Amino acid sequence: MERVEAELFTDGGNDAVVRLAGRNFPGVLIQGDTLSSLRADVAELVELCAAGDLKEARYVASLLQVDLESKLQRYADALEAHGISRSF
Repeated sequence: MERVEAELFTDGGNDAVVRLAGRNFPGVLIQGDTLSSLRADVAELVELCAAGDLKEARYVASLLQVDLESKLQRYADALEAHGISRSF
C-alpha cells in the first residue's frame, strides 16, 4: 500500500470528489458497497433485456440513469465551486 496526498473537493462521504497528485482533473471515489450495487443493477438490466422484459428493463435503466446523473451533477458542482472547467 502506498500513502498519497489528495485534494478533497466535497465532503468525505460516498461519491467524494477528489484529485490525486499529478492528475489534471478530480475523480469520484465510489465506496465498494456502492460499486457492488451498481454492478448488480447493471446485471439485473442485462438479465431483463435477455429475457425480453423491456418494460422492467426500462424501469431499471431509468433508476440507474437517475443515480448516475446525481453522481455526475455532484461532480460538476464540485468542479464549478472550485473554478475547474469540465473535461467533457
